[in-house]
Amino acid sequence: MLDPTLAYCMNPGQEQCYDHPHDHGDDCTAITLSPELAASVWGGDPLLPSGPISTSPQTYLHHRFLLSAARHRHDEHELYESAVMLVAEALEGSDARRVAAGGPTRARARRALADAVREALTEHPDRSLADLARTTSTSPHHLSRVFHAVVGHTISRHRMRLRTRAALERLGEGEVNLARLAADLGFADQSHLCRVVRAETGRTPSMLRRALGGERHTP
Repeated sequence: MLDPTLAYCMNPGQEQCYDHPHDHGDDCTAITLSPELAASVWGGDPLLPSGPISTSPQTYLHHRFLLSAARHRHDEHELYESAVMLVAEALEGSDARRVAAGGPTRARARRALADAVREALTEHPDRSLADLARTTSTSPHHLSRVFHAVVGHTISRHRMRLRTRAALERLGEGEVNLARLAADLGFADQSHLCRVVRAETGRTPSMLRRALGGERHTP
């Protein structure tokens, strides 16, 4: 029996039969994991637990945040990181110690891990969470949690801050084509660029171009 307070897992090869007790059916969110990602979240075992998993109100709220971000076409890296963290948070309802297995515990090791991510993103901001996890030999959800704990914001947010600083450089140099700027710096589109820049600085790209002295005047 499943209701909105529960999550459940289905492993490859399993067959399931659904019986909806109400005429309106149900509404659910399915997240598909590769065997490697499932193992990294579940203590090295790619077979996830069977049976319902109780979820907290906070997990449900994070679920709704993920759906809202997907509907508004947020950055794919942000969606991926949020989905991985949601899966790990839900699985903690089954065995929190197993989800925590493999994560760095010492403060120095956590700082070194966060610094390695910052260095990698400074060189290539488009590197995905999965790629960063492989490079640092840790799991995606542990990497995301450690980075947030050390730096104070998510890897996705850090990536956007780096892109925003690159955008400020170009705007100060007089860049007027925002669509080109968005494409060059890895934003989804021009509107995504404008949303992120405004969220990070409180100003639109056009306002910033004028404030930074990059406005080009036609004689």
